[in-house]
Amino acid sequence: MKIQELADLMGLTPHTIRFYEKEGLLDGRHIQREKNNYRNYADEAIGRLKLIKKFQGIGCSLAELKTILQDHDTNARSNQEVIEWILQKINEIDRKKDEYDQMLVTLNWMLTYRKLLNEDPQQAEVMMEELRLRMNS
Repeated sequence: MKIQELADLMGLTPHTIRFYEKEGLLDGRHIQREKNNYRNYADEAIGRLKLIKKFQGIGCSLAELKTILQDHDTNARSNQEVIEWILQKINEIDRKKDEYDQMLVTLNWMLTYRKLLNEDPQQAEVMMEELRLRMNS
């Protein structure tokens, strides 16, 4: 299939697919060059792009993707090494979740404060004073 067909099928842009090829995430198993130098994508490219999207969905960087796909292609990592990587990724996501939870606490406080400024300015001032006391202790 041609690049636009693959892009439409996968919900990607042709530019993204070319980028993956340039970065080595897609290779000769996935892409054949025709005599006119057009790319012709094999069905294996669909599976590869699904795998890329899956790992991007859990927050993998480009460098991690390259390593993961290389390991996937060569079975270079032992099962225990894969388990350790998964545990590391879970811990990373847990840390990010804690950061997001704290951001939500802050944003909810700000929203409550701003609403009180409209509805009950005295109560808003009480909230602000409580915040100042917490920050100074």
